[in-house]
Amino acid sequence: MAKKPARMYTRIRGQSYSRRDFAGGVPNPRITQFDLGDPNGKFSTVLKLVANEKCQIRHNALESARVAANRLLARQLGRGNYYMKILVYPHEILRENKQATGAGADRVSQGMRKAFGKPVSTAARVNRGQELIRLMVNDVQVGKESLRKASMKLPTPCRIETV
Repeated sequence: MAKKPARMYTRIRGQSYSRRDFAGGVPNPRITQFDLGDPNGKFSTVLKLVANEKCQIRHNALESARVAANRLLARQLGRGNYYMKILVYPHEILRENKQATGAGADRVSQGMRKAFGKPVSTAARVNRGQELIRLMVNDVQVGKESLRKASMKLPTPCRIETV
């Protein structure tokens, strides 16, 4: 079954649902690396990517933002000349009431009866003004460009700040 559009899960609605021990079959988050580059290096500039709106960011959006930023940094600067840290973790469990389609679907699907849904994904809840990614680098222009590319993968408008 195809993934539902991210816009279905972007807005924060209702109570938090994050207890994995009560929800069976929660898929693992796609993002597994949160620290990239050289954590012990000496860097002149610290940049951060900050969310402008309150939203939920799915785990695959976080992973694609990480890949986009890391690819540009590794190509332009090399592996040991930056340090990037993803600061949010996808704790929130997203559920979906899957509907059967095709012949005989009316007998299989129950419609909205007991429509709590099954876990399909995870997401990170983000507040307005929350820091998403921190980047330590010597070349400011390359750092800003990599964070700009990462922000294009996220469902909220973001700004880049210099610390």
